[in-house]
Amino acid sequence: MSTFLDRLFGRVKLGGWLAVVAPLLAVVFAVLITSGVLLAAGKPPLDAFTVLAHYVVQPRGAVLIINGATQYYISALAVAIGFRMNLFNIGVDGQYRLAAVVAAGVGGAALLPGVLNIILVIVVAVLVGALWAAIAGLLKVTRGVSEVISTIMLNAIATGIGSWLVIKYLGVRSGNELSTREIPPDSRVPGLSVIPGTSVQVTGFIVLAAILGVAYYVLLNRTRFGFDLRATGRSESAAVASGVNVKRMVVATMVLSGAIAGFAGMPELLGASYKYGTNFPTGLGFTGIAIALLGRNNPVGMAIGALVWSFLDNSKDSLQLVDISPEIVQIMQGTIVLSVIVAYELVHRYRQVVKQRRVSRELAAPAQPEGAAA
Repeated sequence: MSTFLDRLFGRVKLGGWLAVVAPLLAVVFAVLITSGVLLAAGKPPLDAFTVLAHYVVQPRGAVLIINGATQYYISALAVAIGFRMNLFNIGVDGQYRLAAVVAAGVGGAALLPGVLNIILVIVVAVLVGALWAAIAGLLKVTRGVSEVISTIMLNAIATGIGSWLVIKYLGVRSGNELSTREIPPDSRVPGLSVIPGTSVQVTGFIVLAAILGVAYYVLLNRTRFGFDLRATGRSESAAVASGVNVKRMVVATMVLSGAIAGFAGMPELLGASYKYGTNFPTGLGFTGIAIALLGRNNPVGMAIGALVWSFLDNSKDSLQLVDISPEIVQIMQGTIVLSVIVAYELVHRYRQVVKQRRVSRELAAPAQPEGAAA
């Protein structure tokens, strides 16, 4: 079981052409299964795929896809940090939502002007996300509570606390909507007009998402902390033998995961809605889990997975133009995740068979007599 999880979470690399074949196989599987579902429903698959493809080439559609992918990518990074250490941080959803509520309240109060208020909002969000995730880490190392159970429970508690804060202290009513105060115009992150033909701008947080992706790679692959994290994920007993404080690593990893989760709501808060209300995006944490699996915790792979997921999410309503239910996209998303898991397992097994055959041929080859090489 642990060997399978190592392959699934990217702790075992698929090198060379195998790394390309696995996702291609997943795409083929997903297309075939989705086509079968469409045919069973009496809908032509070609029409559905044509409409989806047409959406992505529209300037507005491309911008919305990039903006959605930015949020998904940050959420996936938060999940992936835990995955690399064999920790299942299911609580990213609660961590980013509670962080967004508190940060929105601080930002709406305008305690500082302009850019300083932006920095304050981000710092508050990071601290709240980190502290909320730390609870699960401390419960695991002090009481042996599974982080899966504790983070699921903390999600529910975070949702309740967030609602209570908005209703009791931070909320202002505008018509039928109850939300925090809007963040002032001088404390909003501007968008980037990089795609001509549309008034919609690419979120400025795409730069921060790219920086986080690079930092994630450097931290895991070029630092002692990253080595200890990966070593603990592979084998706790081996990590202890090499002098790693496993309990400290568990708490530190959960805190880091929660801190990144705090960023996930910032593109919406500081770059789109400027307040926390009933329309604030939900479910980013669970989407991040799927994308981390798709990208096998690789920063580039997760970026591609985030774009694919955002493309499907944003283009699904266009299927109504050809009388196809948008819910078909949910089937496609689930199929893609399952297909990736199956594809990586098949490719890994193929590589193992090739290695075994090569070893068998080398063992069966006649040994050269001494001095024959001379």
